[in-house]
Amino acid sequence: MTPADVALANRLADAAGAAIRPLFRGDWAAETKADKSPVTEADRAAEAAMRAILEAERKDDGIIGEEYGRSNEGAGRQWVLDPIDGTVSFMAGRPIFGTLIALMQDGWPVLGVIDQPIAGERWVGQIGGGTTFNGKQVHARTCKDFTAASLATSSPHYFTADQADGYMKLAAAVGGNRPQAPIIYGGDCYNYGLLAGGHLDIICEAGLQIYDYAALVPVVEGAGGVMSDWQGNPLDADSAKDGGTVLALGDPARLEDVLEAMG
Repeated sequence: MTPADVALANRLADAAGAAIRPLFRGDWAAETKADKSPVTEADRAAEAAMRAILEAERKDDGIIGEEYGRSNEGAGRQWVLDPIDGTVSFMAGRPIFGTLIALMQDGWPVLGVIDQPIAGERWVGQIGGGTTFNGKQVHARTCKDFTAASLATSSPHYFTADQADGYMKLAAAVGGNRPQAPIIYGGDCYNYGLLAGGHLDIICEAGLQIYDYAALVPVVEGAGGVMSDWQGNPLDADSAKDGGTVLALGDPARLEDVLEAMG
């Protein structure tokens, strides 16, 4: 990973945002994909804009995109694209969706971008290189009292019955939605930016695909946090194969507490 990679990732986010903004709260076409999730013309236009840049400038790199699939799968460097993470929020006119861009090296995420093109908010994270929010360094916060930790998840409907049981155990352990330990629903990738900036403590999700989590890892870990699956294993290109379970913590010292609570 080089400064040129970071610059390119920012240009990809710029291109995606330029495709999305004219359609936000406007007229757009939508359909339901085979997995029952929605897709709009904004999703497809944003990914097409990013792929066009990569195909012109990084012919030797691979691409993994939510809408247009994989290309050059044997490449050691793979760009992972989710043009709109939180399509339902986009469709509802809620500016808490985001464009996710990751660079993976040999299956490990090393660079990530979360871009909210309507609010003009962008987190850029590098493994070993820190995380910035709109160009300024940010840090996740420590969590000295596990029973007062804030907890976020996109939706309980994404959990299987067994996963929902583990999540509810965790929710009870951190305070069960008391005022000093709020539980936040909704937000998709936006929550991970908030965690990296010191505004949330724990995120618990399941059913994520590689394009949902690859960009989040460098953002969270660059800010001093940690991400893993529900067994405490680091996230890589194969993590989606076992249910796509994801934990993000601002304070790595609380990971054992989370795993114990969910067990």
